Amino acid sequence: MPLILDALCQSEADAPVLRLVEALGGEPARVKERLVGEPAYHSRRLQFASGAEVILHDDAVVAAMLHAAPTEFAAHGFDLPEWIPGIDDGATLEDLKKAIDAPRYLTGMGFTLDGAYAVPNFKNNRGWNQPGNLLSITLTVEVPGRSCRPEDDDCPVCSDLLVRKEDSDGGQNGGAGGVDVERTIPALSSATSAGLLKESPHWVPLADLQLLHASGLMERAESQLTCTACRRIVCLTLFRASAPTFVYAVMDEARRRPLEKIPPAEQWGDAPRLAEDREAMHYVDHHPGAWFLVEQQGDLFLQARYWRNSMVDSEVLLRLEPDELAAYRSEGKDFLSGLAQRIDKSRPSTEESPYFHRDLYRGPDSAALTKSFATAIVNHTWIAEQRRRT
Repeated sequence: MPLILDALCQSEADAPVLRLVEALGGEPARVKERLVGEPAYHSRRLQFASGAEVILHDDAVVAAMLHAAPTEFAAHGFDLPEWIPGIDDGATLEDLKKAIDAPRYLTGMGFTLDGAYAVPNFKNNRGWNQPGNLLSITLTVEVPGRSCRPEDDDCPVCSDLLVRKEDSDGGQNGGAGGVDVERTIPALSSATSAGLLKESPHWVPLADLQLLHASGLMERAESQLTCTACRRIVCLTLFRASAPTFVYAVMDEARRRPLEKIPPAEQWGDAPRLAEDREAMHYVDHHPGAWFLVEQQGDLFLQARYWRNSMVDSEVLLRLEPDELAAYRSEGKDFLSGLAQRIDKSRPSTEESPYFHRDLYRGPDSAALTKSFATAIVNHTWIAEQRRRT
């Protein structure tokens, strides 16, 4: 491992990298290159017949991967015992802990090594202490969990969704003119429809992004979508006064990105969007940490928070009944706060609760209601307040 640690952060022509390349087998069996994101960085992967890879970003080594199993560029796994004495391709997480003998990183799945990290990768991210599940070990300068993994540059699901200007064939290596918004948004939409990406309801809906940008009402309008394969979050941002960006982020980074309040649709929507808005849920009121009230075509819906146990909370969604509507009109927010407390005390996750069968989140339209409700309250959640302070 010292050869790898010496090569990290060095350029491909530097002596430590040349020594590492020679030790891994000399000439790579394959070299893969691509531009990643916009603003773009250049990702270069040197893949060796020995079963190892070296990954560079803008000519600096950011990671080396030692594959325990055969890959498409290597007929057999890397010789792990030669580089990490005491383990083989059947090593478990406990075996790695003993062999590497280094402090565990806070995520529990990595080890700290003089400013670098050793991160094991297991089948389906489970079975850590079952022999034969180890896929690879990545030695990297990227902090695990706080930045995207270098190996995800080539994610088969999301790495080719950005379409660049001057890139007529849809490839990722030739374009140099920035994000082609007109073609990138349909690519993201298709991947979302296919279940490959999951759109966040806490940001601008992808379908609204261009309309909002064209209105000039927002300094920056951003959609965020999570890749179901690599878990990176795609952040597509359209700015009022500068070029659009396409950035990959981990969850903590994505949640910290700024976004101002989203204007109501009547200020920017076209005729179809306004027709859709008339049928949608709309925010009415809320009490932080307790309940939200929304309206849809004359009906009022209450989402109330409750505690399953001392560690886990959840929500129910109820359509207010006539007597509840009358009480709300008479008593206002105090009635809704009292109702939310009664719901919590009734243990609404159990069938004994009078609110169990009223919970719309238990019905067949749960997924659609969850999305509609999240869209209605997007400007008023705790996350929204935090992102506006960023």
